[in-house]
This record gives sequence, structure tokens and C-alpha cells, in this order.
Amino acid sequence: MKSLYKYINGSIGRWNSRTPKASNRKGTEQMQDKTKETKQKIIARYETESTGCCALGCGNTMDFLEIMPGEDILDLGCGRGEETLDAARQTGPSGMAMGLDLTTAMVEKARQNARDTEVQNAGFVQGDIEFLPFKSECFDGVTSNCVINHASDKARVYREIHRVLRKGGRFVVADAVTKVPLPQKIKDDPEAWAQCFGGAITEAEYLEAIQSAGFDEIIILNRREYMKNDIDFISLTIKALK
Repeated sequence: MKSLYKYINGSIGRWNSRTPKASNRKGTEQMQDKTKETKQKIIARYETESTGCCALGCGNTMDFLEIMPGEDILDLGCGRGEETLDAARQTGPSGMAMGLDLTTAMVEKARQNARDTEVQNAGFVQGDIEFLPFKSECFDGVTSNCVINHASDKARVYREIHRVLRKGGRFVVADAVTKVPLPQKIKDDPEAWAQCFGGAITEAEYLEAIQSAGFDEIIILNRREYMKNDIDFISLTIKALK
């Protein structure tokens, strides 16, 4: 079985600590405060969800990922670890599945589920999807299910995905986007971000974030329109290769 420590990069996963210029400091501090409050709301929601059993995704990514034996797979926003463990079974003892989640309770629950099911080639770490604590080019596939909409900087998330994928690797992501930009009052509501709609951007903006990260061939595998809080949303399942 591959070691968890093969993948970890201790220098990754920290916020940018550069001091802003005085003229920008107030605005930067306000943004940091807003981001901190939003993350706290997200953590609070999923700490509670860790004891539940309901599905938290918005699409099917695992079938489209087409995992082969021996591959190394990363699951971003792994939650209780069900899909990570599924990936571990598919890749087999010569491969590894790694799950990352923002919340301590979810990571602990995922580790318990791995012990209960006796899956030995899965690992779980706590971390931020905008600052992945992994070495470059160490995964063959990345999956995420309705998680990236929580991130304040989606383009950065996809740059991180691009960084940790090996050449020829792929991602399959399901996520929520909108037809038109959200009202500012929703964008400014941390609770709305925690409930999987306040952080959503338009479909065009989302695809641009992926392309700007260095992914050229972007395939929309599934597209489903729906209403949430009187807003036109779209659930996308997307695949792209590095």
C-alpha cells in the first residue's frame, strides 16, 4: 500500500501572508473577514452534516472518472468519504484514494468509515481546496461533487487541480452554477454560501475559470437546470484533461 506521506507537501496549504500596501489594507482586511466568516458558516454546516446520512452531491462523477487499477485519485470535499472509499476499491491495493475536507468532523467520520469497511488504501486529510497540501503531479484523477461553489476563488481551485494532476490526468467535477449573476445581497450572505448557492457563479464564468487554469479540452457530460430560492441554477458535470 502506498504511503499517505508520499503525497503531502508541508509547504502548501497556508494563506498568502504578504502584507498588503497601506492603501489596500482596509479593503483586504474586510475581504479576509468576510472570507473567514463564510468558511466558519461552511464548517458549521458540515460539522452537523457529518452525523447524517443524506447525499450531499449534485451529480454523478465516479462513473465518468473511469478509474483504472493502480491509479492515484483525489476527492476534493470528500465529506464522509463514501466516494473516496469507492475510488479506493476501484483502484485496488496498487493505487491510492485520497480525500480532503475542510471540516474536522467530516475527516474523522471518513476515517471511521474506512476502518469500518476495512479499506486500507484510502487516506483522509483536512485542508482547503484553494491551497491543496499535496505535491505537484501526484494524482491521475481528481473528483469533486458540489464543493467548488463554496470557494471564493474558483480559478485558484482549478489551478491547484491542474498542479496536482499528472500529465494526461483528468478531473470530473459536478457543481452548481447560475444562468445570470446572483444578486449582490446573496453574494454577501455567508449563510447562502454555506447552503451551496451564495458562491455560485455563471456557467460562462465557471468554464472560463477552468480554461484559465490551463485545461484546454473541457467536456460537459451532464447539464441539468433547476430552481433554487427562485433563482435559475444549472448542475454541471464536467470533465477535462491535463
